[in-house]
Amino acid sequence: MSIQTPNWVKNAVFYQIFPDRFAKGNPPQEATPLFQQVEFEPWNDPPTLQGYKGGNLWGVIDKLDYLQDLGITAIYLNPIFQSASNHRYHTHDYYRVDPILGGNEAFDAFLKAAHQRNIKVVLDGVFNHASRGFFYFNDILENGPYSPWVDWFKIFDWPVSAYNGDLPANYAGWVGNRALPEFNHQHPDAREYIMRVAEYWIRQALMAGD
Repeated sequence: MSIQTPNWVKNAVFYQIFPDRFAKGNPPQEATPLFQQVEFEPWNDPPTLQGYKGGNLWGVIDKLDYLQDLGITAIYLNPIFQSASNHRYHTHDYYRVDPILGGNEAFDAFLKAAHQRNIKVVLDGVFNHASRGFFYFNDILENGPYSPWVDWFKIFDWPVSAYNGDLPANYAGWVGNRALPEFNHQHPDAREYIMRVAEYWIRQALMAGD
């Protein structure tokens, strides 16, 4: 089976962005405030494993002219969905851009601003695994084998040991990391969920004028 890639990607010049540490911008006055005041790590201090610098998509928008001047034609964003980690590979909600990054409103504004400059946008979709805070896995933590989502993941034994490092992890996690429970891609509902997430964000891109 031959795989056809989009023509635009063959000569694209990509710029990868780790949003938490790229740029911090202020939302426009008309933007919906997502929180009042949050303390982030000082921007110029050395980064830590678990702290947030507070970079956001408003900051990326502010840098688009600079990026265009560099000659880039596409932006690859590290994960941006709601998560309890600065790198956002621990996805909580695949339909919600992390509020620290400005939420869905900031992403919509970013898409439109990028497309006005003919800059393509590629999202990092983390679909191998979710997180302990992902609703469907969290339901398993609350309800054990009675959860309707048990078969969405690879559970080996009960009760699920999600946080106690003194006990062996009894479910599959990415490279053995219990913070990143792996999806069971053999389950049709889990596959369908992932496909619907991908379709949703493709529609958002089309509505933004891509």
